[in-house]
Amino acid sequence: MAESFLNKLYPLPVGLSDGIQSFNSMSLKLKEMQSFFGLKVTGKLNEETLDVMKKPRCGVPDVAAYSASEGDSKWKKNDLTYRIENYTPDMRKADVDAAFQKALQVWSDVTPLRFTRIFSGTADIMISFAVGDHGDNSPFDGPNKILAHAFLPYPHGDIGGDAHFDDDEDFTKYNKDYNLFLVAAHEFGHSLGLHHSQDPGALMYPNYVNRDVNTFALPQDDVNGIQYLYGPNSDGTPEVTPDQKPDKTPDKSPPTAPSTPDKCSPKLVLDAVTMFREEIMFFKGSFFWRSYPLSNTVEHHLIKAFWPEIPDNIDAAFESPSDDKVYLFKGEKVWALYGYDLARGYPKHISSFGLPKVKKVDAVLYDEQTYKILFFANNKIYSYDEMTRRMDKGYPKKVKDVFPEMKGKVTAAFQYKGFTYLFSGPKMFEFESYDKTLYRVLNNNYFLPCYS
Repeated sequence: MAESFLNKLYPLPVGLSDGIQSFNSMSLKLKEMQSFFGLKVTGKLNEETLDVMKKPRCGVPDVAAYSASEGDSKWKKNDLTYRIENYTPDMRKADVDAAFQKALQVWSDVTPLRFTRIFSGTADIMISFAVGDHGDNSPFDGPNKILAHAFLPYPHGDIGGDAHFDDDEDFTKYNKDYNLFLVAAHEFGHSLGLHHSQDPGALMYPNYVNRDVNTFALPQDDVNGIQYLYGPNSDGTPEVTPDQKPDKTPDKSPPTAPSTPDKCSPKLVLDAVTMFREEIMFFKGSFFWRSYPLSNTVEHHLIKAFWPEIPDNIDAAFESPSDDKVYLFKGEKVWALYGYDLARGYPKHISSFGLPKVKKVDAVLYDEQTYKILFFANNKIYSYDEMTRRMDKGYPKKVKDVFPEMKGKVTAAFQYKGFTYLFSGPKMFEFESYDKTLYRVLNNNYFLPCYS
């Protein structure tokens, strides 16, 4: 499986593979793949690399698939046509039509590009569903692997711009299985000239992520890429095709483009931090970083790429060593993770921890000194005993009474190697865990190192 994956998606440049032994060739491809996905570059097939290979994704190679010079892979005109050649039995035809129209509008909203549907003849973008070998030298591979692929505009002749969807997949208009709009919007990015992005928040990231289609806005990385090719939308008005009858005047500007957070920003404010077995996990918006302190390796992922059920913008997180689970909080709900699986029976109400009249927590800390769980809410601390499953008497207490030198609202917390780290805004306060002595005040990306 790994060899097939690498040969298809990480082809070595012509000439480089000549004379290279198969083992060395695979090692080179593995290193390139690991580097692309921000994994530890070893050139060896480990479990982490295999996990990424097994994720459903686009079939376009992650490295430059074709030897086109800069500027070749774009249309030389702004008015493009598309044609839907056939349909999937998974969805109503009207829903397929709407998904493709919406997917194209994602790109026309931010560029001068305009798309017109035709019903016969050859369009600039020919759209079809197929299975297995379908005549383009890039056969599909069955369910839950390669979902679709598309071809850059030039220099591919008749097939340039076309998009093919694997009909062995279960496509849907809902936020389950594979949402056709999300798959199509990605593929049409290729049809317009974009390659894959290494930004895990980008639509053009190779792996499929089940985003909320009702609130979808094209991420900033994709906006930057497509506007580099075609420029911005001069009128700022989302396109409405003749068969649409909007119930109100369209908004004059597209939705705000979400940006992937920068771990090196001195203004970074984290949502939550927790240990995750031997790792440290940092949550921000729709994303999380995985830090391996002993190797200085930091990975960046979308939350929903690992846990589709977990909401974005979580409030707090902590790891419980006693039951080997990580708990994530948002509002009045709590989710539990066992490894990378959602624990059965969750989400639950935060009252399951005995919190009295608390509708939201700001941070949670597992105290290894006392084996208590400390909940931070409204500048107060609540102490929960995991053994008795009750709140401790004498609580809540003011944060400043427990951590006298703490300044500002606590927004995240965790313990590591005998120290307690409390986050407030862009700063992190380092306390000695035993006597709560303040040692240092650091930037909150201290464990997310930036290298020049």
